[in-house]
Amino acid sequence: MSTIVDSPESALPVAPAAAAPSSNAVALASRRAREIAKRRTFAIISHPDAGKTTLTEKLLLYGGAIHLAGSVKARRATRHATSDWMKLEQERGISVTSSVLQFEYEGFQLNLLDTPGHEDFSEDTYRTLVAADSAVMLLDNRKGVEERTRQLFEVCKRRRTPIFTLVNKCDRHGEDPLKLIQDVEADLGIDCFAATWPIFTDDVFVGVYDRRHRRVHMFERSDDRGASRAGVVDADIQDPRIHELVGDAAYARLTADIQLLDAAGHAFDHQRVLDGTLTPVFFGSALTNFGVEPFLREFLELAPPPGPRTATTGEIMPDQNGFTGFVFKIQANMDPKHRDRVAFVRIVSGEFTAGLSVLHQRTGKQLRLAAPQQFMARERVGIEEAWPGDVIGIMDRGTLRIGDTLGGDGTMEFQGIPRFPPEHFARAIPADPLKRKQFDSGLRQLTEEGAAQVFFAETSTGSQPIVGAVGQLQFDVMAFRLEHEYAAPCKFEKMTYRFPRWLTGPKAEVERVANGQSRMRLFDHKGNTVVLFSDAWALRRALQHEDTVTFHETQP
Repeated sequence: MSTIVDSPESALPVAPAAAAPSSNAVALASRRAREIAKRRTFAIISHPDAGKTTLTEKLLLYGGAIHLAGSVKARRATRHATSDWMKLEQERGISVTSSVLQFEYEGFQLNLLDTPGHEDFSEDTYRTLVAADSAVMLLDNRKGVEERTRQLFEVCKRRRTPIFTLVNKCDRHGEDPLKLIQDVEADLGIDCFAATWPIFTDDVFVGVYDRRHRRVHMFERSDDRGASRAGVVDADIQDPRIHELVGDAAYARLTADIQLLDAAGHAFDHQRVLDGTLTPVFFGSALTNFGVEPFLREFLELAPPPGPRTATTGEIMPDQNGFTGFVFKIQANMDPKHRDRVAFVRIVSGEFTAGLSVLHQRTGKQLRLAAPQQFMARERVGIEEAWPGDVIGIMDRGTLRIGDTLGGDGTMEFQGIPRFPPEHFARAIPADPLKRKQFDSGLRQLTEEGAAQVFFAETSTGSQPIVGAVGQLQFDVMAFRLEHEYAAPCKFEKMTYRFPRWLTGPKAEVERVANGQSRMRLFDHKGNTVVLFSDAWALRRALQHEDTVTFHETQP
């Protein structure tokens, strides 16, 4: 290293100048920033029957992903489809597994994580919420906040997830809008800002008033029952046309409501929205499309782009170099003809390119992310690149698990992927002993998706598989899928034992405690001891009197 000796100060060694970023690196960073800014990754939370599937279709309709509600624009053919792709979902009219729906709208890239609406599927829903940057809380205008909504709201609140509220079914007579807002604030403990306000003429829902932009959107009814976009008259509230369209009584009521909201309601504060302490409230009807587009426009304006994620090594920023992501869902047999297994990965930082090799943190091995895909429910398209906020599907042969961290250059793990103890247990009994191999394979693959767990009870004839699930309906789903996807029909015999606890401690003490009265000993897939209890009293007694072992609610 050379030195300059003209003066004492200049005699110090001179470090080489840092290399200037290459033009390619600068261009990549600039593009990454643009791609992040236009992405919105969100989930819809609601109680069953609030209209979530209908709203999902209408968002796709306005995003141009479908031409008519119910028909997805495929590459080679138009197929009837919604986010409910499993045959059982179509038969029962409910969503039982999360879907990923990706589409564009006015320059934004939307990643809609469509979650199960049935109360039995909280575990899959909770994990999906971890992958979202914001949530849309959908309410029925006659029922307001319901139990399922309350549970999911609490999950979002703990994570400080921004929440946007849409009061649905305003085409039907419901609760007074002011009362609905008051009930949300009292029930959920979150302040509300009425972003749009419903307009009724002779008790018929005809439009909404946008308070932030002081615009009125009057909707035109169509003859296709909401299959196409609703016609709209958009004007300033002072426009004489609006007064004429709504009539004297409705206009007077609207102006009075606005004055009351301005005087007594919470003021709009975007930072509070991002902090999850203020929810903008919108009114609409997903069935008729009234109010859907004003909601979508403001949601995209106000919802956050992908943000930092907490890992064991600190916060991972979306705009930093180097790909990172985490697996939040695994789905087998989305295409039953090919017996595929897809791992859904939320990208956190860097950029993804097809064929990228990344570090699989759990195993410490390099993993090539092959055949990357994006989804429109069951429809797929191969991709060459993806960016932070995007969700990609990776074809997997059993290597990946829910919660796995991909990428990074050291020991790191993304935090906050929840695990839940099963609440219900049943013995899994194959209907045809000759198909035991298919039964075992199907049971293993389905439990790897994370919707249920398999344990084993030692019997005189060998190991008996015991399935534990968060919700009762999951047993019906597993039986359906085992029969139709693996040709291995079976039945589940419900058990009265519940309240699982993993035991750790001295081997002899674990043996003694596990075989105590009112208890049933099981083993998980790793051979760890799990104890079920006959009732809550038996569990409390064990916790009070057994101090030589440690009880864990989830696998330690």
